[in-house]
Amino acid sequence: MRIAIAADHAAVSLKTVLAAWLADIGHEVIDLGTHGDGRVDYPDYGFAVAMALADGRADRGVALCGSGVGISIAANRHPACRCALVSEPLSAALARHHNDANAIALGARLIGEEMAKACITAFLSAEFEGGRHQHRVDKLSKEFAA
Repeated sequence: MRIAIAADHAAVSLKTVLAAWLADIGHEVIDLGTHGDGRVDYPDYGFAVAMALADGRADRGVALCGSGVGISIAANRHPACRCALVSEPLSAALARHHNDANAIALGARLIGEEMAKACITAFLSAEFEGGRHQHRVDKLSKEFAA
């Protein structure tokens, strides 16, 4: 699977570990940065993950920042991205099963490497159930009218 991964400065060390691990288990990793610990803006990296999904370079995305909150909001600004902020494997799996999430966000300051790997494993191994969930997912790519 082609997986885009990006992080801000607060999560660059976790990104490095996760990118290497994903490659080791056979995935094609698209590392969208950042690559150092100098201060950067998480919206740029959340949007980079969303764009990689939208243009077909990636099948799934992993977005990382200190809490996971900001980068998930940034990624979800693009209608092609359904990024779920998760902190444990059940939510990661349900994000795929029920919401057809194509990206997950993780908070590097809140979870450790092993929990991050467990979340990603659950996310990548789960499939969208479709059915009763499909019409709701379809609404996620439309703008809401007042």
